[in-house]
Amino acid sequence: MSGPMGGPTGGPTGAAGNSTDGVAGRRFIVASDLDRTLIYSSRALAPDVPDRPVPRLLPVEVLDGRAFSFMTEHAARLLTELVGAALFVPATTRTTAQYERVNLPGPTPGWTPSYAICANGGQLLVNGVPDRDWQAEVRSRLALGSVPLDEVVHHLAAVADPEWTRKRRIADHLFAYLVVERAELPDGWLAELTGWCAERGWTVSLQGRKVYAVPAPLTKSAALTEVERRTGPATVLTAGDSLLDADLLLAADHAWRPGHGELADTGWTAPQVTALPQEGVAAGEEIIRRFLAPVRSGTGTAVGG
Repeated sequence: MSGPMGGPTGGPTGAAGNSTDGVAGRRFIVASDLDRTLIYSSRALAPDVPDRPVPRLLPVEVLDGRAFSFMTEHAARLLTELVGAALFVPATTRTTAQYERVNLPGPTPGWTPSYAICANGGQLLVNGVPDRDWQAEVRSRLALGSVPLDEVVHHLAAVADPEWTRKRRIADHLFAYLVVERAELPDGWLAELTGWCAERGWTVSLQGRKVYAVPAPLTKSAALTEVERRTGPATVLTAGDSLLDADLLLAADHAWRPGHGELADTGWTAPQVTALPQEGVAAGEEIIRRFLAPVRSGTGTAVGG
């Protein structure tokens, strides 16, 4: 009998990829943001401390022929162990195409996670293939809970001064973002945009040089709930650094945020969330270490929070 979404039991729609991490019998689901949580561009590797030593790095993304994103070599080894012991689910605001540039360490060459969340929950990849039933579900939720994308795009075009706006982008026909000169943003501009968007069912997040405008119903936690529905009960561990990750952290049994980023800057926390002191690429390594502690013990009890 077909499930309410996906294949015969709500599983993937489309051809299978070359994933090697099995789903059945897993006791842990580990869902993590990528950029500035597990992987880091050269700009985000470490805090602005002169001559701060950076550990040996492994490139995990190439853009225009150059290494673009990194994690420490030790973090890569820890992640390889983690994906062999838990269901690891990347949960990113990147579009599907942007996510596909990332080559995360895994048990075999060409390894692909069984599930990945892209476009802030707008896309659910199953063995690397976008799930059509989840896409339909997302369209339905957006129609009920937020104004159309075009309205927000037109507003952004009207209020974003070309003097400090470098790029305007639409992501997977789901949300919009600007690349800006952050230091040149006018006082109060972000707050005004946040208020305007909130009245229309959208949220705003400032991450590095990007200003995201995202429909409120478009969340990583909603896609994670669908993964849980398909794979069965588990202890859920999550991590993230931005406002768009807050719902993902709240959906977990245990969650961690680094000492940098939008959530750290505002002092955001919750009972199940541990605020780590580490910043930059060292925080990524520490997050994976925290994920691994309960997975290794098999208890579901997070060590150190």
